[in-house]
Amino acid sequence: MNRDWIATARTLSEALPYLQRYTGAIVVVKFGGNAMGDDEAMAAFARDIVLMRQVGVNPVVVHGGGPMINDLLGRLNIESHFVRGKRVTDENVVEVVEMVLTGRVNKRIVQAIMEQGGRAVGLSGKDDNLMLCEPDDPELGFVGKPVDVNVQVLNDLFDHGIIPVIAPVGGSTAGHETYNVNGDTAAGAIAGALKADRLMLLTDVQGVKGADGDILTEITPDEVRQLIADEVIAGGMIPKTETALKAIEEGVRGVVIIDGRVNNACLLELFTELGSGSLIRAADRAPLDKN
Repeated sequence: MNRDWIATARTLSEALPYLQRYTGAIVVVKFGGNAMGDDEAMAAFARDIVLMRQVGVNPVVVHGGGPMINDLLGRLNIESHFVRGKRVTDENVVEVVEMVLTGRVNKRIVQAIMEQGGRAVGLSGKDDNLMLCEPDDPELGFVGKPVDVNVQVLNDLFDHGIIPVIAPVGGSTAGHETYNVNGDTAAGAIAGALKADRLMLLTDVQGVKGADGDILTEITPDEVRQLIADEVIAGGMIPKTETALKAIEEGVRGVVIIDGRVNNACLLELFTELGSGSLIRAADRAPLDKN
């Protein structure tokens, strides 16, 4: 018998306890980075999400789209710049952001999931008041900070076996403005409101590194804060870990920072013994997967 077949069968058999453990679980996945511009990587990601739904997990996809926004802004000759890593968003820029995220990017992910046999619906934070925001910083213009998340529409979709795909564009608490929301921030706020079992932040790095440069497979919030204070966690990893800490404070069981460039990264994390990336969870909170 072919050895590859034997290995595949063994992998499937060993996955059974994890499949059982995650039945009915809510898993929020932040999808972005280079994989969004690659058709093959998009199809692989969609296949993983559909498989998660097929085995009883309730996945929620929250996506970014920075490169696509940059491309359209350039073609329209609209200037855009960043302050402290966040895009300054004026009235012209926010129109482009909404157009790209809720249109081109969102529907592409929805279509990819449907092509793999899943059912998906595209939403933004403005639909059914899913994500209401206030200004994050006056210097940034229409960049929003989520202050209220209405997850009823997501629970309704779960009940019908439908995968929500959410663009990080929020409405205003005053009911008039549109806000551009950082994708990680939006994913964390939605995961917190859902009390999700897992928040997965797919990135272009392997995970959180310790002082020795090795990837930390599991860390507590207190350890994360110390690594930030010691400047071991720096640069773009700071906002991701801060999102993780806030999500845990709001009731998420665990947050995993994963290298989205790895094939089947989400499945490896949920349904194998070792998982992948860096798991951050409160020390007193029972894990769903890693023991």
